Amino acid sequence: MKVILFLALCLYLSYGSEGRKLSKCEFVKIAKSKLNGYAGSSAADWVCLVQHESNFETTAINHNGKQSTDYGLFQINSKYWCHDGKTARATNGCGIECSKLQDDNLEDDIQCAKKIAGQAKGLSPWMGWKSHCKGKNLASYTSGC
Repeated sequence: MKVILFLALCLYLSYGSEGRKLSKCEFVKIAKSKLNGYAGSSAADWVCLVQHESNFETTAINHNGKQSTDYGLFQINSKYWCHDGKTARATNGCGIECSKLQDDNLEDDIQCAKKIAGQAKGLSPWMGWKSHCKGKNLASYTSGC
């Protein structure tokens, strides 16, 4: 019996650290408490950004040819913001391993996203936000949560 409990605990802990897909309302709660108002952006801006960048998937990955890769919920780029060991001439502005942007610990992802937004004075570094969110009524992104 102890072995079964131990194995169940190990399975639970390994699942929790591998990443997952958040519900929209889970991310709305996070955006309202940790991102609302940051760099002149609303919680709805951040929800729209994350929906269009990763569809709320913490393990999302997007290869940009041979130049770089975008990682995690916020699709943070390996050329400028994180280290993946593959991207040439990377600067690692957030001082983080890209793999850390794909787990359930969202604190480091949020800190890096804030650093990017702070330096840019907004969310313009994210193409998903520029294409789908900028200048639009985003009330629907937080409604119902």
